[in-house]
Amino acid sequence: MDILVTGGSGQVGLALRRLAVPDGVRLHAPGRAELDLADPASFGSAIADGRFAAVINAAAYTAVDKAESDVAAAFTVNATAAAVLADATRRAGIPLVQVSTDYVFDGTRAGAYDEADPVCPVNVYGASKEAGEQAVRVINPRHAIVRTAWVVSPDGANFVKTMLRLGAERPELGIVADQRGSPTSAADLAAVLLGIALRLVNDPAAPTGTFHAVNAGEATWHDLARRVFETAARLGRPGPVVRAIGTSDYPTPARRPAHSVLSTARLSRDYGIRMRPWGEAIDDIVRELVERECELMQRKGNKTSANLSKRRME
Repeated sequence: MDILVTGGSGQVGLALRRLAVPDGVRLHAPGRAELDLADPASFGSAIADGRFAAVINAAAYTAVDKAESDVAAAFTVNATAAAVLADATRRAGIPLVQVSTDYVFDGTRAGAYDEADPVCPVNVYGASKEAGEQAVRVINPRHAIVRTAWVVSPDGANFVKTMLRLGAERPELGIVADQRGSPTSAADLAAVLLGIALRLVNDPAAPTGTFHAVNAGEATWHDLARRVFETAARLGRPGPVVRAIGTSDYPTPARRPAHSVLSTARLSRDYGIRMRPWGEAIDDIVRELVERECELMQRKGNKTSANLSKRRME
């Protein structure tokens, strides 16, 4: 069984490529150079030949602030390309798993959002993803739209990696403490996406529609930063003082929802999937990043020692 994964060089695509898949399952996760969703007309034929049993669309335009001034590009990748994929998969008679975002909500709800809550994006990125959702719903009935949030991993550009980099450069960091959401490990999300895709392929009665997939619990960006540095400190890496600030202290081109925590009750009920607490996921990511850093420093040290030894011999 062959499954196509778009966005193979992104955080979620790389996490999918790392997964241990069942025997007989092959994931094809081309990067942007091979499959560019900014050119939707170019990839429909890749699905039409009947090679793939399902498609997981993990590609997206995710530059939230840049999207405010790059509207056409955001909608091309997040909406038009999703529509083309939905049409191609419908014609091929295969399911589409579409990754979406908590940013389709406006952030005014007090509790966790469930799938039936009305959407109301407050920025271009959220609007473009919501348009992609609508296209997928209308075009291919065999779909699963999987909303997620605050995705982080050891790869790519993300909040955890930014914190570790800035924490090594500055003695103090001011982190927003009045936006609350659901931190999510790309690895944990990837496992959910593959699980849903396989179920849709193998079970004609598998649930379709919209689902939320985030690590359990909720946090502010400030909470997340503190967890990152607390974990790094246990691994022997010193960190900065983390100071709480408000959204108004850190203005950005795109407005963010103040409260976009997602409920995963439907995912648990329909697919039997329960995701672990976000703190455990963050600990694993920080541990991997610190280990990578130590290995890199060790290799550099060994290379320096070898060069010195060579010079002495000369």
